[in-house]
Amino acid sequence: MHFDIFTLFPEMFVGPFDDSIIARARQAGIVSISLHNIRDYAEGKHRITDDYPYGGGGGMVMKPEPIFRAVETVLGLEPRRADADLPPPSTPIILLSPQGRTFNQSVALELAAHPRLALICGRYEGVDERVRAHLCTDEISIGDYVLSGGEIAAMVIVDAVTRLLPGALGQEHAADQDSHATGLLEYPQYTRPADFRGWRVPEVLLSGHHERVARWRRQQSLLRTWQRRPDMLETAWLTKEDLEFLATLTADR
Repeated sequence: MHFDIFTLFPEMFVGPFDDSIIARARQAGIVSISLHNIRDYAEGKHRITDDYPYGGGGGMVMKPEPIFRAVETVLGLEPRRADADLPPPSTPIILLSPQGRTFNQSVALELAAHPRLALICGRYEGVDERVRAHLCTDEISIGDYVLSGGEIAAMVIVDAVTRLLPGALGQEHAADQDSHATGLLEYPQYTRPADFRGWRVPEVLLSGHHERVARWRRQQSLLRTWQRRPDMLETAWLTKEDLEFLATLTADR
């Protein structure tokens, strides 16, 4: 998969993409990432990329010309105009915006099915509405809080999507049991030593009995979700045994 990231601050991505899982996925050829400085596509001596908002108000707004020019040039798109009826681009063009749909594991799975993604990082008071209305095919928010720009959101999306690509984690089904991947929170994890300062690992995990371990993990996952994110149980796929276990939790309350 290839990611094209359009930003005014490409230096922010140095580090997050050069270590750990993303770095290994890049080295293995599973993903490739290109950073495009929007300022490089602005015209004039000073390459201005923002201006005051029409109608007044505080802050600055990112101008449409450099963003359109950057995305259309990189993706090889015909310039879009109000008087031209062009087909939608084959590559998703995603504006990272607090007004977008909320990013979650389902959206990550959806995006992982594409061979290429274009991510536009907003800044300042936002981008000119014509970018949103006539260039982007999608808008995504990573949560209901305010960030200085879309760069951190782009890092989150690249990380979450990369984990889902075959070979990125080294083990074929390594991501399948992550929190949210199953619709539930993940069960507790333990490693050596078996006894740390009097806190012992649950005996079932030391038993070597795979069926009992699997049942314990499933029940712990259900318990943790019931305790911390009960809203997730409304959409999770639950077996008859799962429902019976959850009924005991409700009865003991």
